[in-house]
Amino acid sequence: MNYRFEMFELDVARFELRRAGVWIAVEPQVLSLLLLLVSNPDRFISKDEVVEKVWNNRIVSDSAISARIKSARRAIDDDGTQQRLIRTIHGKGFRFVGKVSFDAAAVSAADQDPQAAHSPGWHLSGKPGVAVLPFRITGDPGACGFVADALADELIADLARLHWLFVIARGSSFRFRGVDVDCGEVGRALGVGYCVTGSLIFANNSVTVAVELVETLHGGVIWADSWSGAVDRLHEIQSEIALRVVSPLESRIQHHEAESARSLAPGEMTAWSAYHAGLDLMFRFNRADNQSASVLFGQSLERAPHFARAHAGLSFTRFQNAFLNYLPDRQAEAEATHRSAEQALQLDPLDPFCQLNMGRSFWLDGNLTESVEWFNQASSLSPSYAQAIYSRAWARTLAGDAENGESDAQLALSLSPLDPLRYAMIATRALGQVIKGNYAEAAELAERAARSPGAHKHIATIAAMANHFVGHDVNARKWTEFVRHTDPDNAGANFLAAFPFAQIAIREQVERALRDLRL
Repeated sequence: MNYRFEMFELDVARFELRRAGVWIAVEPQVLSLLLLLVSNPDRFISKDEVVEKVWNNRIVSDSAISARIKSARRAIDDDGTQQRLIRTIHGKGFRFVGKVSFDAAAVSAADQDPQAAHSPGWHLSGKPGVAVLPFRITGDPGACGFVADALADELIADLARLHWLFVIARGSSFRFRGVDVDCGEVGRALGVGYCVTGSLIFANNSVTVAVELVETLHGGVIWADSWSGAVDRLHEIQSEIALRVVSPLESRIQHHEAESARSLAPGEMTAWSAYHAGLDLMFRFNRADNQSASVLFGQSLERAPHFARAHAGLSFTRFQNAFLNYLPDRQAEAEATHRSAEQALQLDPLDPFCQLNMGRSFWLDGNLTESVEWFNQASSLSPSYAQAIYSRAWARTLAGDAENGESDAQLALSLSPLDPLRYAMIATRALGQVIKGNYAEAAELAERAARSPGAHKHIATIAAMANHFVGHDVNARKWTEFVRHTDPDNAGANFLAAFPFAQIAIREQVERALRDLRL
């Protein structure tokens, strides 16, 4: 996947910047900063997030950040005066304001499912593929600005319950924001034949919601509808929209399960909005936003104590605290992860998000068998649920099942090719290659994962080990020093706590590598 803006192209796989097809020499740290900004053109990036994802939370001065921003601007013919592409939000952070498009590698007919080749709307999985984009806003939404993302998120959850449909995950489809989104471009980048787009028009105290189903090959609108009403009826309108969007797509089935996913009554708008605001922050995968998401889920539960998804969201944030040592008491966070997941399941045992978090809680306990079983149930309820399939890939790989782990990682990447956790999916494949003894391929995959924006210390540890196994001592030392600087105390022990390998040959191999690297 490549990002394009003006005459420039950011090649993620090759980790390089090109202008009009000509390679530009850029320092790796500056390139990581550019990737972070360009891959998030839709939102403000705080200085704290820059420090966490580019410097991995090392102590960095404002002048060092400014110097890297200056270098990034110079590489793309921008400067601090014009701020044509990279805009500084004084004292707070940055935003990439250029128009970004995406490139996807061409797929040959031989790679496609034979049945899918006869239908331009079908994904390579052999199913019709659809991407739901965040809705556009016209007018002043006031406190309802979150609804643009919330409506799309609810539709993704509803559509993913249809087993015959291949639904792209939020982490990838939400990359495509803006008034001038080209559905043909979305189709090529994500490999889908259909897009669901929408808009919200706010005027006085009313809102009009319009939704279209677009065929991406030719750009034709094959279905459209709209709803209008008072702003305070938005939740009711949302329920009606979900029902009437799903129905045209379920030509092969009589009934759908979309309404069962809704846990809140129309009057609980405040709890619902707090949950969706937390969900947006949670998927940014950094310390500060994870903490803010936790607070918002708590606020949601204060207003609606029986809201299953808010309990599940709280479990998700507590998992991150334990997994990345965001808080000092890892055991307490692991126990809280399990408690919140249990509460969510008691309230809604058929919600795949709740089941995902129960599986993650067993992961923290080192119970990989139980963990995989919960991920199986989540993906059975929602076959397009990339998070569950990616989590199962990790658990299977840690248990030594490299073949099924690889298959799940590939499927997760297909479901969400622009996912913020893409680096972790690639790192899963790297560990699988280690298990198979394919060390050269493992090192190549691990390098790609560790160089990606947002990749954390554990991914760097995998890169150090993979390079050690293949005999690339220079690269192994580079990543080892990075890990030591980022996690000076007990880096190896923290890695094994985060990834509870089964007591089999792979664990012995990993422990030996960590000793050799002195981690």
